Amino acid sequence: MPHMPASSALQRFRVVDLTQVRAGPTACRQLADWGADVIQVQMPEHMRGDDTLGGQEGSDYQYTHRNKRSITLNLKEAEGISVLKRLIAGADVVVENFRPDVKFRLGIDYESLRVDNPRLVYASISGFGQSGPLAGRPGFDQIAQGMGGLMSVTGLAEQGPMRVGIPIADLCAGIFAAQGILVALLERESSGKGQWLHTSLLESMVYMMDFQTSRWLIDGEIATQAGNFHPTSIPTGVYKARDGYMNIAVFGSKIWERFCDIMGAPEWVSDERYKDKKGRSVNRDSLNAEINRRLAEQDRAYWIERMNAGGVACGHISNMKEVFEEPQIQHLDMVKDVVSTHLGAQRLVGQPMQLQRTPSTIARAAPRRGEHTEEVLGELGLSAADLARMKSTGVY
Repeated sequence: MPHMPASSALQRFRVVDLTQVRAGPTACRQLADWGADVIQVQMPEHMRGDDTLGGQEGSDYQYTHRNKRSITLNLKEAEGISVLKRLIAGADVVVENFRPDVKFRLGIDYESLRVDNPRLVYASISGFGQSGPLAGRPGFDQIAQGMGGLMSVTGLAEQGPMRVGIPIADLCAGIFAAQGILVALLERESSGKGQWLHTSLLESMVYMMDFQTSRWLIDGEIATQAGNFHPTSIPTGVYKARDGYMNIAVFGSKIWERFCDIMGAPEWVSDERYKDKKGRSVNRDSLNAEINRRLAEQDRAYWIERMNAGGVACGHISNMKEVFEEPQIQHLDMVKDVVSTHLGAQRLVGQPMQLQRTPSTIARAAPRRGEHTEEVLGELGLSAADLARMKSTGVY
């Protein structure tokens, strides 16, 4: 079937997705979820390597590749490259995450493709950038988490560096690439010209370090691990009530006063150890111990209700089952239903932004490898005889 846009917002754009693993597919999923016609180009079945993301029928793959169409092309064959270039000539966007030299070797780099399509927006995602001493290195999420500084500030100091529980470097690189593509498409409306944009796991990870970067670059402070507590604002972190753990965030002197009142400890406001932010940070261990002692007198529900009513941010720490049982999550309608032709009914998390007139949905489940090859190549004008010959010679 033809393109089924998940939203009307980007339905006029065609995207050629030459990516694999997670960062690139994430970028393309962002565009597909807002209606772009994303055509995933994969190697033919007989040439495929190990399936990534847990295999093409796994839940991870299904989540990452929804709303796309899939074709196969053998990019080791001249005709496969020729057909790809024909597809790109009519596209708005190309996204690739080859190692930096591969696209030049195949002749599908930006400078080569812009000759036939000067309006092309070409996005590259790599591990470490398109040039420089590490450009040729293989890039993986956890490597970027370590080199970008995240693991040095995550976890407990006595336990050594700690990765976070999601592939955050991959995901951020993909989201930043999608943002860059949208910026380039907006700029194209005034200039009429496309351009090459690129990001990397390492750049994305360094950018995501946010205030920790300015602590070093401006203040000269090297951040260390602070465990479950905010590195500079106490009391903010994980605390234990009678029946389990919860998060509490106390920012600013007014909120601190409200917190002390709720805790039944108004004397903390004037206590020399705790009366200002610096003192609370220096004396965090004694303050946190006293807070936990008082919290242990009641269950979490009691404290969460009282604190939020008093303007002090507080909430449960949920596992994934509890996340989707949360009434607010259900109210936000984040889970979308879709039916896979091959796997049946599925429930997947949709986009976290709500556009009133042009909302995003999940219009189609993730395709199987090459499911739309003949459909898409037929749209390029290739005849049934052409397709039969190409299939017999291993071009797709």
